[in-house]
Amino acid sequence: MVNVIGLGYIGLPTALMLASHGVEVVGTDYNKELVATLNEGRTTFKEDGLDELFAEAVKAGITFTTEYQHTQTYIISVPTPYDKFSKKVDARYVVAAVEDVLKVCPKGATIVVESTVSPGTMDRSIRPVIENNGFVIGKDIHLVHAPERIIPGNMVYELLHNNRTIGADSQEIGEKVKAYYASFCQGEIVVTDIRTAEMTKVVENTFRAVNIAFANELARICRHDEMDVYEIIRICNMHPRVNILQPGPGVGGHCISVDPWFLVGDYPSLAKVIDESMKTNDSQPSFVLNRIHEIMQKEGIQDNRRVGLYGLTYKENVDDCRESPTLQLLEAQERHLATPLKCYDPFVTRDIVPYQFHDLDAFLNDVDMVVIMVKHQEIIEHMDRLRGKVVLDCHNVCHLEGVYHI
Repeated sequence: MVNVIGLGYIGLPTALMLASHGVEVVGTDYNKELVATLNEGRTTFKEDGLDELFAEAVKAGITFTTEYQHTQTYIISVPTPYDKFSKKVDARYVVAAVEDVLKVCPKGATIVVESTVSPGTMDRSIRPVIENNGFVIGKDIHLVHAPERIIPGNMVYELLHNNRTIGADSQEIGEKVKAYYASFCQGEIVVTDIRTAEMTKVVENTFRAVNIAFANELARICRHDEMDVYEIIRICNMHPRVNILQPGPGVGGHCISVDPWFLVGDYPSLAKVIDESMKTNDSQPSFVLNRIHEIMQKEGIQDNRRVGLYGLTYKENVDDCRESPTLQLLEAQERHLATPLKCYDPFVTRDIVPYQFHDLDAFLNDVDMVVIMVKHQEIIEHMDRLRGKVVLDCHNVCHLEGVYHI
């Protein structure tokens, strides 16, 4: 039996995937309401294919509880935030989960940490906890790091098809853990050491963050001299060795907007390019806010209440608002003590900000200017409804006449 600890955006799909492919699974989470919802037969967030996978896993016998189980294998998928001042990973949730596992696990158990951590975290934070509790690593407890590599909006597909990395102290334990993931994963599964597994996951997201920062900085340069950044990128990308990404209103989610800071925090004198790239991405929502004010002045819009932000999630067609650029923009606006801008998102059904709408028509009827912060399929399909509005398109998806861009 495998006990999956943490049933959020990563732990739940992993538990369901294992269970639906023949592995006996018990999912554990401290959140009683979340566990109750799952036991009632309902998933806790929206994701393409998740409900179908949930039904398969329930049929296969998966159970959910707030209690840690007595078993041989644990997969820990709890959050790993970072300290915004030191830029270092905050491993307290992983540490707490490991401590709770040690209270119930038999000797010889394997603890697999899926949570993303900075290189060296397993050595600095996890091994001492195990040793201080009287366990010998490699004999009483086997430690493994198997970082997740999936993205909201395409989780089920990527769990099946993405390559994976298993970091272990011994090849034998690595192969045993690999067999669990190989029950469903059709991609290549590489077994390596723990430090390398830690580093590769963070480096993957850092690579993407740096490339996004280049696109965002290019957009600012082109805005300064009134050049078309999208046309410039289109032409540059015709070169066979150039692939510039598209600029946007910022970077959100719990991976690209967070993981690169781990390297900055651990290697402050070395990670200079990464540091500047993250500062560029973090300041992009403020750049968009300034652009909104410029356009308001040009169009004669005097009242913030006549401006609406379309999209609250961190990316299109998901309900995940973690580190959302829209929320970052509203936070920047709050520092200026201005009346909050109106907001609408078809995927966010509960109120999370002031002046939030839950109907597209009501939202559009109440604003003169629309800022497309998220390119949900809904707004792409209903772009004609923006006719007559002032539009700031942060993703270059609106092709109506007179549209403004970042």
